Parts: sequence; C-alpha cells; structure tokens
Amino acid sequence: MDKEILVQYCEMKGEIKDIRRRKEKLEKEIKGLSIVSDSVKGTRSDGTYGSIKITGYPTPEYYRKKAAIEKLQKMLGTKEAELFELTVQAEEYIETIPKSEVRTMFRLYYIDGLPWWKVAQAMNKMFPKRRVKFTEDGCRMRNNRFFGEI
Repeated sequence: MDKEILVQYCEMKGEIKDIRRRKEKLEKEIKGLSIVSDSVKGTRSDGTYGSIKITGYPTPEYYRKKAAIEKLQKMLGTKEAELFELTVQAEEYIETIPKSEVRTMFRLYYIDGLPWWKVAQAMNKMFPKRRVKFTEDGCRMRNNRFFGEI
C-alpha cells in the first residue's frame, strides 16, 4: 500500500459529493415542475375551428427525472460502500507510519480533507508547546519527503 490509496480515497469522496449534488439538482427540478399550458389550432368539440388551450402536468419528464434519481441513489449506495472499504484501507496504511505527528497530519489532510494551511493550524493547536510552529509549506514538504523516502 502507498500514497495511491490515500489519493483514491480523496477522489472517491469528491465523486460521491458530485453524485449527491446531481441528485439534489434533479430533486429541485422535480419540485419545480408545474402545470404547463399550450395552445393549438384545431376543431373544438362544438365543431368550430380555432385555437384550443391544452393544460396538463409534464408526466414523461417527471418519470424520466424520477428514474434518474433512483439510478443515482443506487450508484451512491455502491460508491459509499466502496468508500467505506477505502477508509479502512487508508486508516490501516496511516497506522503503519512510525511518527505520530506525520500520522496526525495525514489523517487531517487525507481523511478529513483539510487544506494544508488548516492542517498546520490544527497541528499547532494539538502541539502548542512545540518550539518550531507548523506551517502550510512545512506540512506539505513533510508529506513530500515521507513519500520520497518510500
């Protein structure tokens, strides 16, 4: 196991977020569907010729969007199961790292998804008595050096 598991975990989280966004967008579109009207020219029931107003609910569009939501929901379930497996693998990989500070840094960056500057802030809060404070660049370089050694 190597950095690839951590990167794959982050990408999977992004993919799940995108699927949820798409599903919510379709749900909003369904809520926004209302009765539609159109007028056509033709013969009325009384036998006269002229424009006729047709009103109704867009049923085909509703069912298409509903089916798409169900597909996305199914896809979301499988992706979340995969993400759970990747989470376990990523956590196991991080636990094999010998240094505690690096393990904590990796959890904050890869598992929690924080940017490097927030990782540095969190690390400074966790280790307030450390002589040299953590910085964004310092955390990123420590990450690069760790994977450069492997």
